[in-house]
Amino acid sequence: MNDFNATVINEFRSNNGHVETAGFGKNLVLLHTLGAKSGEARISPLFALPDGDSWLVIGSFAGSPKAPAWVHNLRAHPGSVAVEAPSENGVERLDTAVAEVGDDEWESAWQKFIAASEQFLKYTETAQGRRFPIFRLTPAR
Repeated sequence: MNDFNATVINEFRSNNGHVETAGFGKNLVLLHTLGAKSGEARISPLFALPDGDSWLVIGSFAGSPKAPAWVHNLRAHPGSVAVEAPSENGVERLDTAVAEVGDDEWESAWQKFIAASEQFLKYTETAQGRRFPIFRLTPAR
């Protein structure tokens, strides 16, 4: 795990899910996956937009032409996913169902990310035409 992610994860857990670093505020979840190749536990702090009882997350990877590792992990092991998310009692870890947003919903979800931060639109300038995958994370309650 890189230093930035470790800093964000520690701040998230120490402040009941609130992260000032990079301006995340309460729009962050910690995604727990298994490595696509290694099968090892991974944690990825992700900008997340509430969407009903779910969260939307986007594989923008700051505009990289390649998808982030967590996208490959979700696709390889969709049944082994959990999130840590802010709750009324601090931070709660929830087993989570994963669904990749299909073509029929993608544009609407994309517009939500652009409305939340124009930075996502700027990321398209360096992504070499890659369409960022968007996933819906729904707690299995």
